[in-house]
Amino acid sequence: MTIEHPDAFHGLTVLTLPVPGEDPVPGGLPAADSVAWRLECGWKGLTFPELWQHFLGSVDPTRVRALMIGPWWQEDYTPFAPVVERIVADAHRFPALRALFLADVVGEECEVSWLEMCDITPLIDAFPLLEELTVRGCGDSGSEEEKLRLRPVRHGSLKSLRFESGGLPGHVVRAVGASELPALERLELWLGVDWYGGDTTVDDMRPVLSGAAFPRLRHLGLQNSDIQDEIATAVASAPVVAQLESLSLAMGTLGDEGAQALLDGQPLTHLTSLDLHHHYLTGPLVSRIQDLCDRAGVKVGLEEADDWDPTDDEPRYVAVSE
Repeated sequence: MTIEHPDAFHGLTVLTLPVPGEDPVPGGLPAADSVAWRLECGWKGLTFPELWQHFLGSVDPTRVRALMIGPWWQEDYTPFAPVVERIVADAHRFPALRALFLADVVGEECEVSWLEMCDITPLIDAFPLLEELTVRGCGDSGSEEEKLRLRPVRHGSLKSLRFESGGLPGHVVRAVGASELPALERLELWLGVDWYGGDTTVDDMRPVLSGAAFPRLRHLGLQNSDIQDEIATAVASAPVVAQLESLSLAMGTLGDEGAQALLDGQPLTHLTSLDLHHHYLTGPLVSRIQDLCDRAGVKVGLEEADDWDPTDDEPRYVAVSE
């Protein structure tokens, strides 16, 4: 699976802020609240502190609604913690900010498993009106300060929380489940593989699966996992499913065992969509799930079926790891 830069974020068209020396936006920069602003250093000759000051001087920060942080380094990769510290220090200048995307970076810039994060809790605390947060990357080879960390938080506004990772640690999933997020409607976790730090277990997900943690949750994605069959088996009897409108168990190693558990478990016919794309199901199970969903009017994603022989010892792969 190829990760691409989104064209839109939080319902707004994405605009990468031009830096001095680049071609300006025809007609000048748009109103600060009309686009999602993307910042990137890359090879543009600016350090992130310089880029940040250029941003503050070019756009009215009081009106910015959505902010995306692209590559924050120039030639050599640098830790993310100073970026967090700078944004937190200026949080009071962004009263309208409602959406934040940390590390909108694609493979040509840095592989997702090499994207080293840090403790993102201060960012969540600094923006009490934040509604949407996407975090890409994790980091499992650097120092503790260069690994994704999250402490349980109490946040009354967050509606959408998304972690994109080739290996999401269990302690992050446990922190999510222990957080008080009464407004949360969408939760998506790319769990990844153990090789890249993805040691999350089904037990780590129990608070989420119970349905008690997030009473307003309507979409749940537990995906991109090499234990997708175990997850599907747990989801098959999880109380949270009854409150969902959409469910994703996509991008992982889902096989017939997990699919059979879903068919034998609680009804899924109340869902509007069930996403299982990138899977390892055999033809008969694909047909049974497709027929069930067709009869109930559930939109089902069964694309990217891997031509895999269950009698072989070949491993199954998640969609995003490195």
